[in-house]
Amino acid sequence: MNLFMKTSKIVLLVLSCSVFVGCESTRSISNSSYRGDERVSYFGPRVNESDPGFAYRGELSEFDVLGIARGQVASEQDIQHALDSAKAVSLNANSSILLIQSGAMFPDAPMVSDLGKYFRVSPFSGVPPASRRGAELTTESRDPESFAQSLRLAAARGGNDVILCYWGILESEKQNLATKSVSWVPTVSWVVPDEKQHMRIRLKLALVDVRTGNWSVLSPEAFGDSRFSTALRRGAKDQQQVDALKAKAYEASVRDLVARYSQLAVVGR
Repeated sequence: MNLFMKTSKIVLLVLSCSVFVGCESTRSISNSSYRGDERVSYFGPRVNESDPGFAYRGELSEFDVLGIARGQVASEQDIQHALDSAKAVSLNANSSILLIQSGAMFPDAPMVSDLGKYFRVSPFSGVPPASRRGAELTTESRDPESFAQSLRLAAARGGNDVILCYWGILESEKQNLATKSVSWVPTVSWVVPDEKQHMRIRLKLALVDVRTGNWSVLSPEAFGDSRFSTALRRGAKDQQQVDALKAKAYEASVRDLVARYSQLAVVGR
């Protein structure tokens, strides 16, 4: 048995002996860069950015985008009127979409590209309007209805008839392997994977009709992925996994969106 075969068997043996470690994290798709092995949720503002103007500042409130005031008093008459006037949001080949990715200055390029196969797309900032309430920094405006109307006005001035805002989270769990303490194999200069990361992406999309303010919310299928990595390539592998999941989720979301809200044929089917 040659050296290569012996090394291969060693690698397979140690990979089969894995140890789960309770290291979980949740991060926004708009704040998805690699942070090392911190066991935190990445939804707070980041520090030490190269350009503070592009720093992550949190997520848009769903209440702001849809124009819903918390605790708003509504009568039965108001509810009945809303039911009578509500119409389903629809898309067609001439639809122009104001596209917003919550928390990001620009929507991710794959999402713009996938939507662009069907509609005219106008990318728009998803950076939230920060406001202070006491000592706590929040990203929800004081007047959600006014914020929603300002979004509709911006969309109307740009010739857009629909606003599409989407939110997304990446949930990951790290699984240490038995090779964690010995990640280098001296022979043939191999580097043995010492960690496996399970990651899942979940998206939520809100469609708002610019003319009427009627809206609809869609939560597409979640996607998962698992990959081995080494200490030297941990960051690169993490970002490859993020990019792959984003691309898959965006493509599926656009397909679902087109199938549900338009009469257009889905590209590739």
